[in-house]
Amino acid sequence: MKRIEAIIRKTKFEEVKEALLHSDIDWFEYHDVHGIGQSRQERIYRGVQYSTDVIERVAITIVCRDVIMQPTVNVILKVAHTGQVGDGRIFVSDVIDTWSIRTGENGDTVLKDKK
Repeated sequence: MKRIEAIIRKTKFEEVKEALLHSDIDWFEYHDVHGIGQSRQERIYRGVQYSTDVIERVAITIVCRDVIMQPTVNVILKVAHTGQVGDGRIFVSDVIDTWSIRTGENGDTVLKDKK
């Protein structure tokens, strides 16, 4: 099993969400995050100067079977891409095991893939 964490632009979240729901992903979690990137510039908007140090993004976390990891990453890469600096990052890590709290069942059978 794999854990996919994608940090994406807030403006792309709805598109990514819809694309994931139409793929083999049954469930994912998301939350607003703030980060600090390497680009530190002062910008002026309507005469007010502000810093771009703090970046608002959405973090999406998905746990899936190994066989759908790459297609899921490809969906995120395709839909979240703008070609601009700050499009985000995707991190993939191994998940050792999982349990269903309701049934006590464990293993990747707990993850229900659409068929």
